[in-house]
Amino acid sequence: MASSLDLQVVLDTITQGLVEELDAAFARIWLLGLGDLCADCYKAADCANRSRCLHLEASAGLYTNLKGEYRRIPLGALKIGKIAQGSSAIFTNDVLGDDRLPNKQWMLDNGLRSFAGYPLKFRWELLGVIAMFGRRPLSGEEFERLAVFANEAAIAIKNAQLFTEVQQLKDRLQAENLYLREEIKLEHNFDEIIGESQSVKAVLRSIEQVAPTDSTVLIHGDTGTGKELIARAIHHMSPRRVRTLVKVNCGAIPANLIESELFGHEKGSFTGALQRRIGRFELADGGTIFLDEVGELPLDAQVKLLRVLQEREFERVGSGHSTKVDVRVIVATNRDLHAAVKAGSFRADLFYRLNVFPIEVPPLSARAADIPSLVNRFITKCSTKLGKRFDGVSHATMDRLMAYSWPGNIRELENVIERATILANGPMLQIDEVMLPGNSAPLLPVADSLEEVERAHILRILQDVNWVIEGKQGAATRLGLHPNTLRSRMQKLGIKKPLSTA
Repeated sequence: MASSLDLQVVLDTITQGLVEELDAAFARIWLLGLGDLCADCYKAADCANRSRCLHLEASAGLYTNLKGEYRRIPLGALKIGKIAQGSSAIFTNDVLGDDRLPNKQWMLDNGLRSFAGYPLKFRWELLGVIAMFGRRPLSGEEFERLAVFANEAAIAIKNAQLFTEVQQLKDRLQAENLYLREEIKLEHNFDEIIGESQSVKAVLRSIEQVAPTDSTVLIHGDTGTGKELIARAIHHMSPRRVRTLVKVNCGAIPANLIESELFGHEKGSFTGALQRRIGRFELADGGTIFLDEVGELPLDAQVKLLRVLQEREFERVGSGHSTKVDVRVIVATNRDLHAAVKAGSFRADLFYRLNVFPIEVPPLSARAADIPSLVNRFITKCSTKLGKRFDGVSHATMDRLMAYSWPGNIRELENVIERATILANGPMLQIDEVMLPGNSAPLLPVADSLEEVERAHILRILQDVNWVIEGKQGAATRLGLHPNTLRSRMQKLGIKKPLSTA
């Protein structure tokens, strides 16, 4: 009997052993599994209960194809289904005269004389059926050996199944640990949703309504409005909060890898697939999957996502078997999916599946009343991060922030506050028009270090005041520094007034 713990190796070894040791014309093993190919099953008309059926998993001898007419057999149908349902063996040395066996001409053409089929049972659990056709009669002793062989095969198969389950659980736990370690490294924009405006309160009410359900949620909003934060809030208020929230940025994955990323792949399924990999949907089983930028999915991936939403099952790349999943789906996009459907870049049927409970996240320009609260939150966050104390922003700065259009929304506001805290020389933050990219002033050059940021800022102020350092309109006053301190900083940073040209 096979000593391997790889299920497929065990099955192939058993069927090949029957062919070699008992001169079987061919031998096959079916294992009990979920009803998964009902729409395309050759035996669908004979199937009364489509929840379970027998799956052809191994075949040796005359036939090795696992995709033919008998790839699925309903319980109670044909001789194999009857063996499984009745849990009793069928064996005969007169296949042509036995009414239990159809297809007499096929048996005659292949010179078949004997048949033996046994249920594969481990204790009281039915695992499947093992069967063989022979070209010679089998002795009573050989039939008895077959019965013992079937019992030993059932034990080997059960051990391999248990090992596979343990290995799958181990792989999933490893994948979850890796994912969670990656998540810990990420710095989320907020610890909680901040705001007292009516538009934010409307979003919060929507979250409270949909979170306890399993309904699919479509979050729409501009870039930087906090769509991921909304998804996290829905998950943490749902019954699935004890399981993982798995995040996928659909726009960041190459088109040729998106299927493998979402659904996983088998070893050797494509070049570079050196080992079996669990996909994000399988990782999220029992929890929630958040598909960000879902509007960027290519059309072929949209078809497979639609199947998961409809059937709650998928196939790994390179696998012929379906995997059932229990996943709550939340998606987000900044695209107009209605327009994408009309343009043909997004499937209409997928859009309707996703648009069960839409949530519109308002842009920051529509909730200006929340800006003071957000500013204070970001100042506190930056103060902790930089180890500096800040008292807040001036009234002029707050008025400027409230009047700005914020095309980059909350993310842009956070970045502006962080830059202001880096450049600040006192406890009160000053933010002028130069720091707001949407205004007429040119952007500060991109810098790689704090020193470069400071140098660029001082240089910009000096240029604005025509290199005047002292006085009410001088650079020192604008920067909140003593003139001598500014000169010292200029010397350290290598800032020199350019020579006049004729």
